[in-house]
Amino acid sequence: MALIQTRGARWLGAALVAGALVASPPGLAAQLRLPYTIDTLPNGLTLIVHEDHSVPTVAVNVWYHVGSGDERVGRTGFAHLFEHLMFMGSEHAPYPTFDRLLEAAGANNNGSTTEDRTNYYESGPRTALPLMLWLEADRMGWLLPPMDSAKVDLQRDVVKNERRERLENAPYGVARDHLPSALFPAGHPYSWPVIGSMRDLSAASLEDVKAFFRMYYAPNNATLVVAGDVTPAEVRQLVRRYFADIPRGPAPDRPPTPAFQLAHDTVVVLEDRVQLPRLYLDWHTPRAYAPDDAALNVLAYLLTGAKNGRLTQPLVYDRQVATNAFAYQDGRLRDGEFSVIATAKPGMPLDTIRAIVDRELARLVAEGPAAHELDQAKNALEADRLRGLENVDAKADQLNAYYYFTGTPDYLAEDLKALRDVTAADVQRVARQYLQAPRVILSVVPEGKRELAAGQGVTP
Repeated sequence: MALIQTRGARWLGAALVAGALVASPPGLAAQLRLPYTIDTLPNGLTLIVHEDHSVPTVAVNVWYHVGSGDERVGRTGFAHLFEHLMFMGSEHAPYPTFDRLLEAAGANNNGSTTEDRTNYYESGPRTALPLMLWLEADRMGWLLPPMDSAKVDLQRDVVKNERRERLENAPYGVARDHLPSALFPAGHPYSWPVIGSMRDLSAASLEDVKAFFRMYYAPNNATLVVAGDVTPAEVRQLVRRYFADIPRGPAPDRPPTPAFQLAHDTVVVLEDRVQLPRLYLDWHTPRAYAPDDAALNVLAYLLTGAKNGRLTQPLVYDRQVATNAFAYQDGRLRDGEFSVIATAKPGMPLDTIRAIVDRELARLVAEGPAAHELDQAKNALEADRLRGLENVDAKADQLNAYYYFTGTPDYLAEDLKALRDVTAADVQRVARQYLQAPRVILSVVPEGKRELAAGQGVTP
């Protein structure tokens, strides 16, 4: 999530994104910025505009500040269900007008859902901007009049099939279904999968769906970013024309996030129709952009970000007990988790992999990373972030993310500084503080091969 200045060339990536990013003068920390203007309409809609005249294209990116973490026990899956329902037509743009008009204008669109937000986005030629904004405004303000049970039932079945494809019938999908409740306590906003449960999806009524929309899909719970070949003045005029008449909604009812610590290792063993055993190790960590988030991202890269990673090298190349290994810090709005995932060679006991992971983590805690390792991790993370800011679509989404998670649309300089400031001692400390703590040890093994699972001798 963070960036770092390369030692060999000051802001090598800046030239790649001319017009998109602004570099401050050399000697002043060489910070990159994402210039923006921000306004709030009387109905509470936040508008952020980023000018980039390098190419005559534009991106529209709407974040509704609602995700699966805003749902209730017994009513899960609504945020993702709405990702689908928002494409089913609104009062003045009945289905399938939305897609047809955008495609005719040379634009494309999509949406996605996480634990924290649901977003919808369009991109295309700048001439399509009025159309993009009109369509987004119509489904924000006038989605419910044509909404009926038939549409809800249709998309409910689509989401159920998606759940079957991604979780129930996908190799290792059972892990994604069980990990949230294993790591987070009951009632925690992250204790169920984003897609929800079959039971809750089946129970959702038309009135439940409408109530969810009225609570969360209102202008005062949304941020609209427009990025590309535009000026703030023209965008403000269009947004006021299309969005100003949409009434403010109620203040969203946010469930509290309970503080917690795992008291002991939690061992989960799942059998699946797979050929290779897979180990999941999960720890509770801080939320996105918290003080330790950057160091945990560096730690994840040190473990598996390169072929010479602290876990990749011994697991995949030296001992050859695993086919792959991945580590990542997933900082979210309310909480975070750090994951290590490794797929074993055929018949390999997962405790063999767990022992190597534990050994390497202990070594990293004791010795810390070498200087060249730390440089490699920081430079790689910087390059990845710069590549992620090369087009207006990505910049629009990053502005929205920064604003939602930090309150500042252009948080890039602070993001850069957080990574630059990570030291070897920081890596040692976060590895000791978070990855030596109790964790979830989840094994997915071939059917009938429970003896391959890890942690079965662990005492709770």
